[in-house]
Amino acid sequence: MDQRISFVTLAVTDLEASRRFYLDGLGWTEDLYVEGDVCMIQVGERLVFSLWQREHFEAEVGVVAAGPGVAPLTLAHNVATPAEVDAVLALARRAGAETVGEPQEREWGGYTGYFADPDGFRWEVATNPGEIGQKVLP
Repeated sequence: MDQRISFVTLAVTDLEASRRFYLDGLGWTEDLYVEGDVCMIQVGERLVFSLWQREHFEAEVGVVAAGPGVAPLTLAHNVATPAEVDAVLALARRAGAETVGEPQEREWGGYTGYFADPDGFRWEVATNPGEIGQKVLP
């Protein structure tokens, strides 16, 4: 198996609300949309971000676990500077995102902040001065 990920899929409770958040709010462009089912957005050379209506997701993948807390994963959007972190977080807030703490300098040398999308999925917006951080910048 090649060392790569092709799709990141989120099971969402309201596809239209999530679609508005990512397309209208964050300014992303969809590549495929099936009304009431799925929205797919190419986010990298060989990487697609997929928003799948929860009921359709569960029919194929299985019942989504529910309970208190947040999903045990984060999505990250890395940028080159702290000012860009602040700008992306401000854009997400204008789009309706919930702010999850204010951005701050981290002990490992980066600067990060978090927001939650309409389903509560946590997005980290970060600048990472290390070698691995440089690998993910365009």
